[in-house]
Parts: sequence; C-alpha cells; structure tokens
Amino acid sequence: MHWEKKWFQFAILMVLAFIWGSSFILIKVGLKSFSNDQAAAIRLLFASTVLLPLAYRNRHHFKKKDIKSLLIAAFIGSFFPAFLFTKAQTRIDSALAGILNSLTPVFTLIVGLIWHQTKIKSRQIYGLLLGLVGAVGLIVSGKNLAELNINSYALFIVAATMCYGINVNTIKSYLTHLNGIQITSFSFMFIFPAALAYLLTTDFAPVAEHPDWPLHLAALATLGIVGTAFAMLLMNTMIRYTSAIFASSVTYIIPIFAILWGIVAEETITAGDILFMAVILLGVYLINQSKAGWKQLRKKSL
Repeated sequence: MHWEKKWFQFAILMVLAFIWGSSFILIKVGLKSFSNDQAAAIRLLFASTVLLPLAYRNRHHFKKKDIKSLLIAAFIGSFFPAFLFTKAQTRIDSALAGILNSLTPVFTLIVGLIWHQTKIKSRQIYGLLLGLVGAVGLIVSGKNLAELNINSYALFIVAATMCYGINVNTIKSYLTHLNGIQITSFSFMFIFPAALAYLLTTDFAPVAEHPDWPLHLAALATLGIVGTAFAMLLMNTMIRYTSAIFASSVTYIIPIFAILWGIVAEETITAGDILFMAVILLGVYLINQSKAGWKQLRKKSL
C-alpha cells in the first residue's frame, strides 16, 4: 500500500472520519436496548473477537518490553474511551459528541509537550486556546441554565479525548517498530477478557423486553467490527507513517459526518453549537498549520 504517500494518508484520514463520524449514531441505536455499559462492553468484545486471530498469527512479534505500552494502548486508548462515549451519549446528541471529539489533537499536543518533549510553536498555542474555548462553550451552551447538567455529560467525551491524546503519543514514541495490525491485535488481546468479564456482570433482563434488541445488537456489532477493529487498524498504521498531530487531526473532519447523521436522526443543532464548533475547528487547524502556511494566513489577515 502507499502509506508513505501524502495523498494516501489524506484518503485514509477521510475514511476514518466517515467511519468514526458514523459511529456516534450507531451508539445511539445500540443504547435503545442496552445500557451504556453493556453497549461499550459489547462493542469491545466484537472488536476483540475479530482481532484475536491476528494476534495469534503475529504472536512471534509480541515482546515483553512492549507490554506496558500495549496496555496503555488497550485501556487508555480503547477500553475506557468506549465506556466514556456511551455514557456521554445517554444525555447528549451524536453531533455534539462528534464536535467535542475534535479536541483530540489539542490533548495530543499537550501530552506530547509534557511527556514527550514535543516542540510547540506560537500558532499551536493559539490553536490550543481556541480549541479549549470552543470546548468549554459547547459544554456550557444550552437554551437555559436548567440544561447545564445535561451538557455536563460532554465532560465524559473531553476525558475520552485526553485518553486518545495519551494513546497516540504512546504509540508514536514506543510502538512504531510494530505494524498497525500487531499494535491493534495485541492491545485488544488484553481487552477481550476484561470486556467479557464486565459484560457477564450486567443484567440482560431489560434487554430481552425490547422487541428490536437483535437489530440494536447488530448496530453494536457493526460498531465493534468496523468502527473499532478495522478503524483502529488503519489509525495505528497511519501513526507509524505520520506525526501524532496529523493522525489525531482526523477528529476535525469527523464532526462533518457526525452532524449529517445527527440531522438524519432529527437531533437539534443550535446556532451556538455551530459557532463553538467553528472555534474548535479553527483551533485545531492552527495546531496543524505549517510554518509557511501560518505566515501566509497572517499576511491574508493583515
């Protein structure tokens, strides 16, 4: 494949944006029958199941020295965010979930700066501040103060984006000697027993009462196999060939697809939401802007 080609990297970025932008509505469908914890565990279980054969096939590449980094990729990069996202979407719209997910590059930058000595430029500071302002605006936005508690569930997604920031930097710093298939399959090898054990502790009695639960299970299966297993294979491979910031920038394309799905599902998007979304996207754009591009942008603004 053409992983070292810029056009191919951007093509993969668009594919990932479409997959993850569509994932939010699949979560909503799954939550019609299953609890948020069950939905997260089922998603991870399906993903782990399809990846286990790949882990076995690549077992000779598994090294003891990589276990710590793989555990971070497994639980900080996938396990905990899955539960955080489903918890958040019990109270917020899919489109807003996709918009807030755009904070991932911001936290990727912060983690890289603090733990990995990543050099930061002035334009990245401006982008970071804009991204944070936009995120806070989305969290507290609403028609009245009574809705503030509902919007506070967006904090779960903010926490998930922090996890993603840690994960991307960990893979870029410590696991690039493994390919995307190996990183993903090995990390989900650790997730499988944890997801299964947790799922078995939940109550399935309310699920059986819903006549359409098989359809909702199918949505979660699609989410696990395509939206998690396949997408993480692409993402972890892309991290090897690009920067951590570029890989995480997929999240500022995701809101476009998330909003489209939100409109289809008749969810409400306010003018304030659109304004703060624009602020987030501008912030992330500045974070990823090249030095030459930043100079050109400043000239146009003068």
